[in-house]
Amino acid sequence: MDRFFHSVSLDKDACKGCTHCVKRCPTEAIRVRDGKARIIKERCIDCGECIRVCPHHAKKVISDPLSAMDKFRYKIALPAPALYGQFNNLEDPDILLTALKKLGFDMVYEVSQAAELVSSVTRHLMKDPSFEVPRPVISCACPAVVRLIRVRFPSLLDHLLPLQAPVDMAAYFAKAKAHAETGIPMDEIGAVFISPCPAKVTAIKMPLGLEKSQVDAVVAISEVYPSLVSRMKEVQNSTEELTNSGRTGIRWSTSGGEAAATLNERYLAADGIENVIKVLEDLEDEKFQDLDFVELNACSAGCVGGVLTVENPYIAEAKIKQLTKYQPVSRNHAPAGVPEEHLLQKAVEYEPVMRLGEDFQSSMKMMAEVEELAKQFCGLDCGSCGAPSCRAQAEDVVKGFSTREACIFVVRDQLQAMANEIEKLSHLLPGLTPRKEEDKK
Repeated sequence: MDRFFHSVSLDKDACKGCTHCVKRCPTEAIRVRDGKARIIKERCIDCGECIRVCPHHAKKVISDPLSAMDKFRYKIALPAPALYGQFNNLEDPDILLTALKKLGFDMVYEVSQAAELVSSVTRHLMKDPSFEVPRPVISCACPAVVRLIRVRFPSLLDHLLPLQAPVDMAAYFAKAKAHAETGIPMDEIGAVFISPCPAKVTAIKMPLGLEKSQVDAVVAISEVYPSLVSRMKEVQNSTEELTNSGRTGIRWSTSGGEAAATLNERYLAADGIENVIKVLEDLEDEKFQDLDFVELNACSAGCVGGVLTVENPYIAEAKIKQLTKYQPVSRNHAPAGVPEEHLLQKAVEYEPVMRLGEDFQSSMKMMAEVEELAKQFCGLDCGSCGAPSCRAQAEDVVKGFSTREACIFVVRDQLQAMANEIEKLSHLLPGLTPRKEEDKK
């Protein structure tokens, strides 16, 4: 298997070579070379920002088709909490969940149900005196944020909450339940996640902190949405009682939902990749001394802002709040203590994709070269060279991936110097008369 699986891909035929994606990438994983974008797979965290800003739709998401469930004898749908915010006038979650079964699923297990269990375990863990994770604890729920910390903020890895994400727990509990009720072998039971974002696709296909995810396929919300709308109309008066989560679990889909469920007022919640980076930088600088918990979402407004959703994220957030207004606070509570199945199976480790050289000495030497070269550039960070900043361009030159002449200002200065030199030479060559001042004008 490739060391780096990515759910975000590039359609080179559609790419026009603009620099929208280059300027927005939080890990500087994109360059424009020879008129086409190029994704540096080692740096990409699949946050989906490039998909969001690309005016030519050249960035695509690799996800599974709904037909992927047909490979399994028993099919389980795992709807993300963000799915509830995609529909107008949804007053009863059972309408949506029954419609999912009409698509061909044998069982629906809400990810919001597992989210309530994770929240319950988090509360137990935060109160455990033997819990050694330094404060503030950072949520692992957003896989794009975890990958961002892994490549850009390694000093914060020890702060990550060592619990599996709700979708992995949902798949684990749903499969166990299906096997117990039907006797069908586990390898014939398939769990299909209905996802709001590409980062969650990557988290399933190549998980961090787990040996293997229990989820078998990931389908985009945008793919199932049209079919669900028509099925929801059919089941308006014939719904099954399938809802097993309350306000706490469903509101995980919006920014601050997970943090509020810790029942601890000493928390911070931030959404949007730029705001997330600012918070992480401040955490590195130890500016937050009085916080216990930090929830970070790469997408604006939370998971409802994922690029695989169909509704405006802020409208979806309002719909979520309206839907859960009269729901019970929570329908799921974990037993006292921290069940082992909730814990990550291994630590999330630093991925040194940002370093310049293969070892410390070569990195320091190349860093000095970068600093010197960066001074020679204009400092405007215009992106015309195809790199996100002048410093990034200097790194590319030092690594041998680009040249100084990729900078239009360097070329301009060189052409100007050549013109000045030709002007001087024209005075020295016999038979040539220097131009008069009025001719120059």
